[in-house]
Amino acid sequence: MSTVHEILSKLSLEGDHSLPPSAYATVKAYSNFDADRDAAALETAIKTKGVDEVTIINILTNRSNEQRQDIAFAYQRRTKKVCQTPNGNPPIAAQNAHPQPNELSAALKSALSGHLEAVILGLLKTPAQYDASELKAAMKGLGTDEDTLIEIICSRTNQELYEINRVYREMYKTELEKDIVSDTSGDFRKLMVALAKGKRCEDTSVIDYELIDQDARELYDAGVKRKGTDVPKWINIMTERSVPHLQKVFERYKSYSPYDMLESIKKEVKGDLENAFLNLVQCIQNKQLYFADRLYDSMKGKGTRDKVLIRIMVSRCEVDMLKIKSEFKRKYGKSLYYFIQQDTKGDYQRALLNLCGGED
Repeated sequence: MSTVHEILSKLSLEGDHSLPPSAYATVKAYSNFDADRDAAALETAIKTKGVDEVTIINILTNRSNEQRQDIAFAYQRRTKKVCQTPNGNPPIAAQNAHPQPNELSAALKSALSGHLEAVILGLLKTPAQYDASELKAAMKGLGTDEDTLIEIICSRTNQELYEINRVYREMYKTELEKDIVSDTSGDFRKLMVALAKGKRCEDTSVIDYELIDQDARELYDAGVKRKGTDVPKWINIMTERSVPHLQKVFERYKSYSPYDMLESIKKEVKGDLENAFLNLVQCIQNKQLYFADRLYDSMKGKGTRDKVLIRIMVSRCEVDMLKIKSEFKRKYGKSLYYFIQQDTKGDYQRALLNLCGGED
């Protein structure tokens, strides 16, 4: 059994291009998968006196998102009739429709409670549905949960944002951008709206040294060099350029400015805008380290910020959790697994540790 570190070293030597998307996932497709068998086991676990949480956790944290959608359909077929094609599967249109059958979610919602319920219901949504529902919750009612808004919108790719916008429209019959506009203000609003469009350049085949230098100088001229900050200029560069380009821009920036980009942000802007720019720059510099830091912050000191912990574990376990674990251990000296063990308990802990994918 190779250690996470060995696997990551090997992967980084070979580069990411030839790898399947699940190369850095801790939760992968289950090889001996049978949706009907899982649905039946879940039905029994839910109906058992006192609820069999362990079975529920073991099934749902060991299946890929796609497999969990299949289980939801199979469960629906067991408990209610869904229209089917002659081969017994739901028609393709129904499989792609949103929202998915929610019989299973509803049954689990009434069977479970607290943080465990939040984890399990999160796992039953598609990634875009999960992000959309987290964004909606962050903007619902009085006051906005800016941290959630910032984390999701700063860290998702163009493709992910495209899906989130589409699913948000389907789920809530309104545009994500419209909700952001009505819930935020000023330059913070401008930054969030620009990012949510998902229009970042993704052509990374050419390294344009001239543009790198120009952008670095413009970021300096628009901020530290002058009195006041030309925020629209910062927004344009940081929301439109590709990630590898901006990584080089932030390096180059240090040759113009006495402060690095993060220090410059702290000096130039305040409040939600400062927080958003800091999150954005950290995401651009190293997204997995960004999530490792967010996870650490959610568990350090007294009390756990469970919402953040749950959201990152659920949304990254099939994307890049191996890399996040590696960054976490490198920076904090102890494993993410260890921190979760210390900070949570019971079935909730069991579910998170499964998503974490074992001790490294």
